[in-house]
Amino acid sequence: MAKIKDDIDKTNEEIKQKVKAAGPVRLIVLAVMVVATVCSYVFYDFFNGPDNIFDAGVYGSAFANDAMALIPKVIMSLRTITILLVIVTIVLFIVKKCFGKTQRGITVGGLITNLIRWVTAIVLIIVVLYQWGVDATALITGAGVITLVVGLGMQSLIADVVAGLFIVFENEFNVGDWITVNGFRGQVVSIGIRTTKLEAAGNVKIFNNNSIQGVLNQTLKNSIAFAHIDVEYGAKLPEIENVIKANVASLKVAGALSEVRYDGVSALGASGVTLQFECDCYEGDIFAVERAMNGAVKNMFDEKGISIPFPQIVVHK
Repeated sequence: MAKIKDDIDKTNEEIKQKVKAAGPVRLIVLAVMVVATVCSYVFYDFFNGPDNIFDAGVYGSAFANDAMALIPKVIMSLRTITILLVIVTIVLFIVKKCFGKTQRGITVGGLITNLIRWVTAIVLIIVVLYQWGVDATALITGAGVITLVVGLGMQSLIADVVAGLFIVFENEFNVGDWITVNGFRGQVVSIGIRTTKLEAAGNVKIFNNNSIQGVLNQTLKNSIAFAHIDVEYGAKLPEIENVIKANVASLKVAGALSEVRYDGVSALGASGVTLQFECDCYEGDIFAVERAMNGAVKNMFDEKGISIPFPQIVVHK
């Protein structure tokens, strides 16, 4: 499980680097918006009072007068956006601090972050439209009717959202886990409201949450890497096994979490007797560990004079 912790630390470090890269710009923009919002409250009468210059109609052009009359509404909308952004920024910061330390925390925190952003966007649109004179009650009622109509034709989307919630809250798998879904093996890089993304060998496969069934979670426990090496039929198997048992525990395999174990004869092949070796490893390293174990066993066989057979064909005449 040490490897999982390393992956989590690496993910957190990447997030920190991204935040450091974009953070100053966002903070400056947000600070400017906050200062402008404070000024709009301080000079409220100037922008919204009965004698403000924007409603005076001092220009000879009707278009100019109408454009000036819209400025207070624009200021009010920007003020609302700023207040919501400050609140959401604080909430997201708290969510990150509370949920960003473990695999489970990263998964739940990512889902909560997505939900907060969606809810904030919806609330912001309704509030801003209300400030511009749109009846919010009628909008919400109409949205409810539209949602009902659209929902009947978007059952798959709703199913994806519900399935995503169950995946997270039932803790079926988390970000950083290695899983197999529909024959595709990969590491979970994100669990969203609608989709889940798996990465393997630099490729990212996206699954709709509702289509994820029969998941094989390969990270809950350590995986087992296998190596299959042939020896000649003419060799004396008991002598070979004695040599193996005396030396197998001393094999050094990069990435292995345990000593190499000898299991015995796994098959009688066309050209030799197949011997099986195994060791524990992290699922993400299983292929590299198998390659390293093949090399270690081969080197041991060479040192002890154990021959690995070439393919042979026996012809009876």
